[in-house]
Amino acid sequence: MPHIAIIYYSMYGHVRVLAQAVQRGVEATGATADLFQVPETLPEDVLAKMTAPPKSEDPVFTHDMLDSLKDYDGILFGIPTRYGMMSAQMKAFFDSTVRLWNRGDLLGKPAGIFTSVGTQGGGQETTALTTITQLTHHGMIFVPTGYGYGAPMYDMASVHGGTAYGAGTFVGDGSRWPTEGELGYAEYQGRYFSGVAKKLAGR
Repeated sequence: MPHIAIIYYSMYGHVRVLAQAVQRGVEATGATADLFQVPETLPEDVLAKMTAPPKSEDPVFTHDMLDSLKDYDGILFGIPTRYGMMSAQMKAFFDSTVRLWNRGDLLGKPAGIFTSVGTQGGGQETTALTTITQLTHHGMIFVPTGYGYGAPMYDMASVHGGTAYGAGTFVGDGSRWPTEGELGYAEYQGRYFSGVAKKLAGR
């Protein structure tokens, strides 16, 4: 069965909650999923001023671990939005993968994206679109979810994150957490992505 890496950044915990739901979806198919957070780039005093809580106990994907990415059958990236694009912490992670790019280690490997944004116009789609440039340079195969999650994506009665690019959530001022529907979409993305990774890996 496929072995999937889920790599995320989460300052306040919202993306991590989505990442855990994605992991549940992957594992529901019988595949395995390893959860990692990218290194923090902000100093502790700045994080304190931003009232960021302590980091989770999920392993930090450090630079010396990069070579292990080539052994995964697929990678899902959890990316919070900053001004309509990925956070600096995620960009720093992608910037650190230059030796993988130079060797072509990620060519043909499937990749997916899920996001969190502050507002409805905050950049769910632009974050995904600007992340695709990173995947393209690595030669990775972007796996969008389309509208496969079905009816909940057409619901106009309530605010909900998630697009054809992947799962997502709105956080507002930080007090809003992923809803049952958003978590359901994240689990769906994990299941769907695992199936695609299995086909591509020939397992």
